[in-house]
Amino acid sequence: MPTGSFTPEERTILEGFQRDAVDFVDSPDFRRPGAERRIFANAPVIAKPDITWYQPLLDERSPSSTVGTTVRPPKSLVLTAAQERVIFAQFNYARFRVARTQRKAARTGMTTENAREMLHWNAVAEQTRKQIAETNLALVLAMAKRVRSADLDFGDLISEGNMALLRSVDKFDFGRGFKFSTYGCRAILKAYSRLGMKTQKYRQHFPVEFDPALERADHSGNLREARTKDDIQEVKNVFQSDRAGLSEIERTVIFHRYGLDRPVHSSQLTLEQVGLMLGVTKERVRQIQNKALEKIRLALVSMNPSMIHSLPAIIGSPN
Repeated sequence: MPTGSFTPEERTILEGFQRDAVDFVDSPDFRRPGAERRIFANAPVIAKPDITWYQPLLDERSPSSTVGTTVRPPKSLVLTAAQERVIFAQFNYARFRVARTQRKAARTGMTTENAREMLHWNAVAEQTRKQIAETNLALVLAMAKRVRSADLDFGDLISEGNMALLRSVDKFDFGRGFKFSTYGCRAILKAYSRLGMKTQKYRQHFPVEFDPALERADHSGNLREARTKDDIQEVKNVFQSDRAGLSEIERTVIFHRYGLDRPVHSSQLTLEQVGLMLGVTKERVRQIQNKALEKIRLALVSMNPSMIHSLPAIIGSPN
């Protein structure tokens, strides 16, 4: 780690750069002289979307509510194919610069200059990624309407759709000439299909009705003093092997909230921080967290009935 002055958040990002390679969709234009000027300075400005309609949509959490009946998005900002090429080129070029500096730092060692450059281009990439995702939020709502089901609640559909949308932004090849909406809609529907299969499989293994009281459970009030290494490892094994049948959004929340499968000294995120990352409310993160914890608890009990009350004490209470 370089000796320059960095915030804790910046240090966490830099540690990630030293551990994991940054992916991007490559283009021959990235390596030509004057690429940065052409891609940014000479490119048309892409308008940012109005997403004021989206927060009220997330607050519709009643299982009996009908998808999209009380909140409708305004006329969507639809980008032309040329505009999509511009913004996706900017996004992937920023990641290309991070990856290039990352490889240089791996050869010569991480310097303060390298670190600052990676942080700058990472910020550009994240801001552009956010803009692309926000421009296409209506795709998530449209696909959620298509697959409305009594077995899948609206909040789960929106959460899973948001995750699929972000993955689509990361993987979309803008050089092939297709519109992003075609690619993104297929990815969102595929994510909904996986969610439906996981939900069905979970209910076959654990045929219990959802208890609303779990949403109000005070897990921190049930913490126990005694924790053993064997119990902790058992919970981690359930999480890593996916024996609890967690959906991807549930795994993401548990990963960041409780630090399972993470280095010992890694920081745990708050409900609000995870919500900002996933594009959902703090309350929605809490609901997903509680549902995932119940799945883990049931998986533990199925293997060892004596652990019926052990989960809160084993994994602790995040901030």
